Amino acid sequence: MTELTLHQNLPEEPEKYKIHPTAVIHPHAQIGESVEIGPYAVIGEDVKIGSQTHVGPHAVIEFAEIGSSCQIHAHAFIGTAPQDLKYRGEKTRITIGDGTIVRECATLNRGTAQSGETKIGKHCLFMAYSHVAHDCVIEDEVILANGVAIAGHVQLGMGTIIGGLSGVHQFVKIGRLAMIGAGAMVPLDVPPFCTVWGDRAKIVGLNLEGLKRRHFSKTEIEAIKKIYRSIFFSKKPLKLTLLQLQKEKIESPVIKEFLNFVVNSARGVCRPRLKAESSASQTW
Repeated sequence: MTELTLHQNLPEEPEKYKIHPTAVIHPHAQIGESVEIGPYAVIGEDVKIGSQTHVGPHAVIEFAEIGSSCQIHAHAFIGTAPQDLKYRGEKTRITIGDGTIVRECATLNRGTAQSGETKIGKHCLFMAYSHVAHDCVIEDEVILANGVAIAGHVQLGMGTIIGGLSGVHQFVKIGRLAMIGAGAMVPLDVPPFCTVWGDRAKIVGLNLEGLKRRHFSKTEIEAIKKIYRSIFFSKKPLKLTLLQLQKEKIESPVIKEFLNFVVNSARGVCRPRLKAESSASQTW
């Protein structure tokens, strides 16, 4: 085992970094300029940390590439071994984009041999005690509130927000700008722009407030409402409804995105609650 040390692969000029003397750094770690590393932090093997990133006290990072201007708070664990009984120590890693914040005691595991990597985008927020399992793919600007648990191989679309203490089943896909209510248990895919909540989560409407904040036009929002109702509130079986919609000439990009997500779902998608049709016009 290679001995950990403090004084290798650091910028030559001391003023370009601020590292507490009790921090422990692997000799092969690459530390960017203006990085701050707090007391008793451990930077392990095969780690690259981008410039201006802050690593808090007692944080543990290994087999990770972390972008610039990230914040890694106290007792966060990044790139630790996947919680998978099939894992046999294969060399895998985790990548995290610029500007991402990982709060206290969050755990972000590296990948398994199946994909080799856990991928996290830019400007995400992982609140305290949240967990991201092996091989997940998380796009930009995703927010996980306190205590959220994401199982292996989950995919989260850009701008997804997941409320506190929610759980997401392995291999689930959640579409762009979806919102998951606090305490939800999500066993099936969630289409883009939808809001779901509850144990064995159900769709309760569209994330209209999120769409407005992202400056979707009225035309785009009305198009999303239309495809939402067409898919989920047709009197025909879902499979037949999807086949008919696929035959139509669709020009709206947001309609194509919504329809293609539902059609291509391998696990099946969450369904609306009974009498939820009117919620397509509600603001969440």
